Amino acid sequence: MSADAAPAWIRPSRSLLSGAGRAIGDWRMIRDGDRVLLGLSGGKDSLSLLHTLRHLQQKAPVRFELLACTVDPQSDQFDPSPLMPYMAGLGVPYFLESQPILEEAQKTLTRDSDSYCAYCSRMRRGILYRVAREQHCNVVALAQHLDDLAETLMMSMFFGGKLRTMSPHYLNDAGDLRVVRPFAYVRERQTRAFAADSGLPVIFENCPACFARPQQRYAMKQMLAEQEKSHPRLFSSLLTAMRPLMGTPPA
Repeated sequence: MSADAAPAWIRPSRSLLSGAGRAIGDWRMIRDGDRVLLGLSGGKDSLSLLHTLRHLQQKAPVRFELLACTVDPQSDQFDPSPLMPYMAGLGVPYFLESQPILEEAQKTLTRDSDSYCAYCSRMRRGILYRVAREQHCNVVALAQHLDDLAETLMMSMFFGGKLRTMSPHYLNDAGDLRVVRPFAYVRERQTRAFAADSGLPVIFENCPACFARPQQRYAMKQMLAEQEKSHPRLFSSLLTAMRPLMGTPPA
């Protein structure tokens, strides 16, 4: 489906809905009356989460509102404009925030890819938080999946000497927004398959700072993929191992 075609809501696969539903239930991510702002990059993961949350919004007994926001860092390799008519056709309140994040990073940072990625991530998150507050949302939903959590764990151990991963549900530093990751139990291959099978209008981002050279995260992804060939339950085991590191849901 192209972004300028008449969009329609698409039912995610049973496994995708099951994984997201279990994580949302286990971590009490979405509660009655929540206003949820989805961070929509336009990639396969966030578009899959958009359709998953919309389906759950229609079927779940919990009533919540769904909005979405894209942060454009003004990179030549990223054009989110096709998302505007797509989201309008779906009827989801949508906000496109454009800021010269890449230019600002070039002025303040050395040419180190990890520094660029960390700076961009902080800036994007801050913009999402601002939009959430302006739109009276109390929840920000992000599309990281189980593969992301596992890669973060491995990077933390290998390069930081610490046992850390992403939390599925936590309060931001200011204490006024809950941040949730409904795909915490979902595999990347599930979002890839759903996006391909459904013809989602994926917006590809090829940031020169992130992809100019092989990165630590990519190396971890490759290592885990190789290990999974011999150990099919690898990610299930990693999820069990990570649970004590994930904290507890906010009250």
